[in-house]
Order: sequence, then structure tokens, then C-alpha cells
Amino acid sequence: MKYRFLFIFSLFAILAKAQHTFSIVAVDSVTGEIGSAGATCGDSIVWPGTPGAKIISEIIPGKGAIHTQSYHLAANQTNARNRMMAGDSPAQIIYWLTMNDVEGDPSVRQYGIVDYNKGHPRSAAYTGTDCLDYKNHLLGKNYSIQGNILIGRQVLDSMESRFKNTKGTLSDKLMAAMQGAKMVGADSRCTSNGTSSLSAFLRVAKPSDSPTKLFLDLNIAGTAPGMEPIDKLQSKYSAWKLTMGITENLKSSSSTLKFFPNPTTGLLNLEMNNSGIDKIEITNQLGQVMLIIEIKVSSILIDLTEFTNSIYFINFYRKGVNISNTKVIKN
Repeated sequence: MKYRFLFIFSLFAILAKAQHTFSIVAVDSVTGEIGSAGATCGDSIVWPGTPGAKIISEIIPGKGAIHTQSYHLAANQTNARNRMMAGDSPAQIIYWLTMNDVEGDPSVRQYGIVDYNKGHPRSAAYTGTDCLDYKNHLLGKNYSIQGNILIGRQVLDSMESRFKNTKGTLSDKLMAAMQGAKMVGADSRCTSNGTSSLSAFLRVAKPSDSPTKLFLDLNIAGTAPGMEPIDKLQSKYSAWKLTMGITENLKSSSSTLKFFPNPTTGLLNLEMNNSGIDKIEITNQLGQVMLIIEIKVSSILIDLTEFTNSIYFINFYRKGVNISNTKVIKN
């Protein structure tokens, strides 16, 4: 019985430490923005109160971004940062890390690195042979997507497809990539939880940012059982866009979106003609989801009478992608 307990404890320790499961680093060669996003099913359970998945993210404004995941070691991450500051390319940094692993075992590590390189981005990635399956990485000119302990390759493929095919800012594309990974068991340890992960983050730096104060820095350090962290991250991102005055105009010659009255005392009329919207999500100022409505008709009446008087945010979805958002006042 004693040996069985030790085996189970050791297996749990291995799976717990092999954290930080799927992520993306990317650069906008035009604006010079550098971004980082990812998620895990590990930290929130094993080390309560820690930053969660965000711990792997290293952004150096104006230079590049580094993710050190799978058996993450802060010392390896520090070394990677120092090599980037010294002028090494992503490929050179990864080669140096594999030759100088702090614990002498690069086979369990996974890295994704991208740099700005004066408007000519470079990317590189490394997946050790002893990372837990499914493991792999995908590279593009200005991005690196990597993951381990995945349910399968479809997680990475979906992230890449969403990133490449989403129009908008770098942060929009990164958020879309995270939405691409929103599938049960994306991190296979979360299959029984019914979510993709337990913790998620999204970060973007402008060239003039300080490393400790980024233009966008959102983190979901942990979630309750059954709650999807990527949904919470999306809500926070939508709210952030509103505070920054960033909105998308849905109006065109063939589509319109109207909601009234605003402010409202409780009942809100929503009219959507040829908008393609199939879901709306209402969140409070903390990014907490208050109401989700699947849209099957072009006109609906939303009842907010039980909501406390405050400001709320309406997020509009089309085929799983948040395409616009606005705020409504309940008084």
C-alpha cells in the first residue's frame, strides 16, 4: 500500500510540474507590438495563489517574447531573457538553452521565442523528446505556437488557423488563437473538469512600454471547477477594449445592430438584422459572466430587472468569435 501511494504521489508530481500547456508568442512587424498568450491546467491546483500560466511569459518591449514551458524553471527563463538582451536570435537562444540547461536535461523542456528584429520578425521553437504527449510546435514568420500534454494536434492547428485568419490588432489575433484552443481537454488533464484549462493569460507590449507595465496585461490565475478560463479571459479582454475606446462597427449596407433603451431600468430591446450574431454574453465590470443567450431570431428582449444597478458589458459572438462589444447602464 505504501509503494502504491508513493507511485501515485510521484505520478501526480510529474504531471503537476509538467505545466504550462498551450501558448503562443507573436510580433506585429508594422506596429512593433509583441504579444504572449497561453493556458494551463496545472498551477491553480498545485500552487494556489501563484500567477498561474502567466509565469511562463517573458516580454521584452521592442525586442521579443519568450515562453519557457514544460518543467518550467525560472532560471532557464532568466537565461533566455539575458541572451535576447545580448542580441541573440530566437534560434541562437534555443540552441544556447539546450546546451546550458540549468538541470542538465533539456529533453523535458519546451520553448517558443519570437523577436521583432527591426521589423523583420524571426521565430524559433523547441520541443524536448521527453515532454508529455501530445507535444509539438508550429512556426510562422512572426509567431510560434507550442503545447504539451495536449489532447491532440488539433489544439495547435486550431490556434494557428484562428491567429492567421483573424483580422484586427495583434491582441485580437492572440485572443482568437486562445479561442481556437477552447475545447474540452485541450490540456488533457482538464478533460474531467470539462474545460480546456484552469488558468489563462493575454499580454501585449508596445515598443515604448516598460517590461513591468504593459499596454495589455490580462490574467486569469485560476478558475472554479467547470468554469472555462478562456471565456473569462475573453470577457476581460472585451471589457478592456471598451475602456480603451476600442469598438467595432457592425453596421453596413446589409447588417444593423440596435439596442434600446440605454440606460435601462430592466428591459433591453436588441435588434440584429443580417449580423450573423449567434450568441451574446453579458458581463459585469469585473469580467464575470452574468448571462449567456443563444441567438436564434433577429429580435429579442433581455430582462435585466434582477441585475443590480451598475454598468454591464454586452459581448457579441459570431461562430464562437467575439466580434464586438458595448456597454449598457442599468439604473
